[in-house]
Amino acid sequence: QVQLVESGGGLVQAGGSLRLSCTTDTLTFSKNDIGWFRQSPEKEREFVAVKKWNDGNIYGDSVKGRFTISGDWSKNAVNLQMNNLKPEDTAVYYCAARRGLLSVQTVRDESTYDAWGQGTQVTVSS
Repeated sequence: QVQLVESGGGLVQAGGSLRLSCTTDTLTFSKNDIGWFRQSPEKEREFVAVKKWNDGNIYGDSVKGRFTISGDWSKNAVNLQMNNLKPEDTAVYYCAARRGLLSVQTVRDESTYDAWGQGTQVTVSS
């Protein structure tokens, strides 16, 4: 069973930065699509970003230009650098994995992801 572990969440003031990391010992990240989603109590789960197995990166509209997803294959990790954070970025952030050969058209569809982490809380104060 694939186990994903997120880290790096916390409390930060608006305009600040955080770096989330997703790691696993049970999957080779470089051969899969690794995505980040987020969910706050009043909203449905939202697509944030994905690193495609073939090195393409795709971002949700609300984070474009502020968040950067990257892979560190030496550590089998996918990181999410979050800059210029806003209070509306407050949520639990989840990483998820799916087979790399799935269509790029479906990266925002959470049902296409097979494995999920437990989530890490990000809180941005105004």
